[in-house]
Amino acid sequence: MNGHIVLLPGDGIGPEVTTAACAVLHAVEARFGHTFHTAPHLIGGAALRATQVPLPDETLQAATAADAVFLGAVGDPAFDQAPPGKRPESALLAIRKALGLYANLRPARVWSGLEASGPLKPSVLAGTDLMVVRELTGGLYYGEPRGLAADGQSAHNTLRYSVDEITRIARVAFDLARRRRGRLVSVDKANVLEVSQLWRRTVQQLATEYPEVVLTHEYVDSAAMKLALAPSTIDVLLTENLFGDILSDEAGAVCGSLGLLPSASLGAKVGLFEPVHGSAPTIAGRDIANPIGAMASMAMLLEHSFGLASEAAAITQAIDDTLSAGLRTADIADPGTTPAATSQFTAAVTAALSRA
Repeated sequence: MNGHIVLLPGDGIGPEVTTAACAVLHAVEARFGHTFHTAPHLIGGAALRATQVPLPDETLQAATAADAVFLGAVGDPAFDQAPPGKRPESALLAIRKALGLYANLRPARVWSGLEASGPLKPSVLAGTDLMVVRELTGGLYYGEPRGLAADGQSAHNTLRYSVDEITRIARVAFDLARRRRGRLVSVDKANVLEVSQLWRRTVQQLATEYPEVVLTHEYVDSAAMKLALAPSTIDVLLTENLFGDILSDEAGAVCGSLGLLPSASLGAKVGLFEPVHGSAPTIAGRDIANPIGAMASMAMLLEHSFGLASEAAAITQAIDDTLSAGLRTADIADPGTTPAATSQFTAAVTAALSRA
């Protein structure tokens, strides 16, 4: 396998976890005989500091021409008061739209030895292995018209979805459910929102093509409660952009740490893969960030962009083995224990990959 991967380290802990993910990628190259060409480019606050724009044309052109894109993190508090188009986060919306990335996959599972690391009782968390499928290019984040009133006393955003947009993301979720445990819950707010009524009706109609998948519907508030009280009952969870943003982060907290969660954003040709934890500027440069989400995102990249399921499984197993050996970064370490540094944890995972 020869592959071309664009790296977007970004801001905060982004460069550190990108380094960890690349170390895992190199271990896969050595073990399986592949060659991956990686090229770093600027995005977010790092791009703003260098070029005055959050998503330079050079970065977007490189991403469009690549086989896959790996993103570390975007976000820099120095630009919190900047206008929307000059904030680091606007680069995420722009690159998702440019690459046609309409489907965001966020798996959340309990890793070996971490059953007691989250806020839930181990008996409640046991067996949790779910997938959030979030629509990524519609809804409130992209709807027009939007804006602040001239007097600054009001603002408006538009929530809009079409049948075609709902159908294509629902099909992704149904296909995943069919390959997993055959259960799909579609989340909306159909008791209040007309858009949600259209969402529910469209998903229900598509269900006739998937008789082997059991479809249920939940209001978003009920789904949020179920995530906290019975996460192991969820297989695939389908929802729109805003609800998915919130619920997928909740799933990470339930499982112990946002640092554990990977994601894949898929659409046309080029997929974008990133941990969901954000830039975490307060811990940047301290070698204490959790690299598991980034490593698992690299595993998703290998599986979804290159079809390398065995290589992806090897990364997952190496992470599992490292956790089983007792290594923990600061966010998941037991009280009174010495946490592993990012670099130490990364070295252990790559060693486990090499030994296998």
